[in-house]
Amino acid sequence: MKKFFALLLVTILSVSAFAQGKLKTGVWRGVLQPVAGGELPFNFEVKDTAGRQQLTIFNAGERFKVKDIRVKGDSVFIHMPLFDSEFKLQQKANTLTGNWIRHLGNRDAVIPFTAQHNVKWRFFAKPETPAYQITGRWSAIFGEGAERDTTVGEFVQKGNRVTGTFLTTTGDYRYLEGAINGKKLYLSCFDGGHAFLFTANLQDAKTMTNGLFGTTPWTAVKNPKAKLPDAYSLTVLKPGYKKIEFSFPDLNGQKVSLNDARFKNKVVILQIMGSWCPNCMDETAYLVNYYKKYHKKGVEVLGLAYERSAEFEQARKAVLQEKNHFNVPYPLLLTGYTNNKQETAKSLPMLSNFLAFPTTIIIDKKGDVRKIYTGFSGPGTGAHYTDFVNGFERLTDNLLAEI
Repeated sequence: MKKFFALLLVTILSVSAFAQGKLKTGVWRGVLQPVAGGELPFNFEVKDTAGRQQLTIFNAGERFKVKDIRVKGDSVFIHMPLFDSEFKLQQKANTLTGNWIRHLGNRDAVIPFTAQHNVKWRFFAKPETPAYQITGRWSAIFGEGAERDTTVGEFVQKGNRVTGTFLTTTGDYRYLEGAINGKKLYLSCFDGGHAFLFTANLQDAKTMTNGLFGTTPWTAVKNPKAKLPDAYSLTVLKPGYKKIEFSFPDLNGQKVSLNDARFKNKVVILQIMGSWCPNCMDETAYLVNYYKKYHKKGVEVLGLAYERSAEFEQARKAVLQEKNHFNVPYPLLLTGYTNNKQETAKSLPMLSNFLAFPTTIIIDKKGDVRKIYTGFSGPGTGAHYTDFVNGFERLTDNLLAEI
């Protein structure tokens, strides 16, 4: 009888713990299936931290932390801290099944998702020996005809494992991680808002063919001298303009413009961004630290948000999520325009050839635009990011020194 009651107690405690809900701790292998181009895998780890569970997504050197996890019975709800997306899953033994749901303003995009507990490999458990070594810089062509776009690939290969990214004139594809399986390259990245999958055949040590990024074809050749156009040369002011003018509300509904007293005789960094934009997130992370370093020296930073919805409260919710995630100390304004490039151009008619989110406008102490930087190469680009930071801060120092 004692054994019966002991067994009953264990069963009750187990059922109670399950009802309270927890994900299995440890490393998981998640797969979005299918996305354009095939199945997209990524790895994540679940830990118990300070009485709560935390999930960390791995992308090469990036560790993307997710804290909003709810488990009720066998149902799992994971809300991503950025990009307005979530997972709705069912947990059974060592598996999770369900959907990743992206909220895109007036519609939702739903992609099936599965995950397996205690699986640490990304693409292959036992990949074939790599046929070639691809470490280095590559000149890559994406698309065809009028859609043709020249990019720069940067990769580091150690055994089968490959990390790196592609740099474009509008930014980079962030932290890519994958493998070479014989004569084929596989790379993926998942950041909670964007799912990137790249594949290609290795024709030899200097040539990639039959590449696919989603449904976009690409090829690449090894080229240590590959480079992009100067990001400071792509977007400019129209003839006759020297200044940027606007008046948009902040998150509290108070109108802000560059004529306000706080910006007088200050160097101003104007960030054209959106909470949906991965490169904008990398730039925001940088600008938060930049602001802490330079604000006391006479620099102001101001973000202009172009969201999927022009409606104030819906846009505010998305931008507030970003502000809280990064602890943004500078004002973020809601423009009331969407993330369509034509809409952005309409809201700031003095700009010529607006190409990308983010775009960064550097304004001197007289209120004149001195430089405009298109795109953003984040920390996943290694030396390119370091070069940008050094150049940007050197430019800041020079503007601050002007009388």
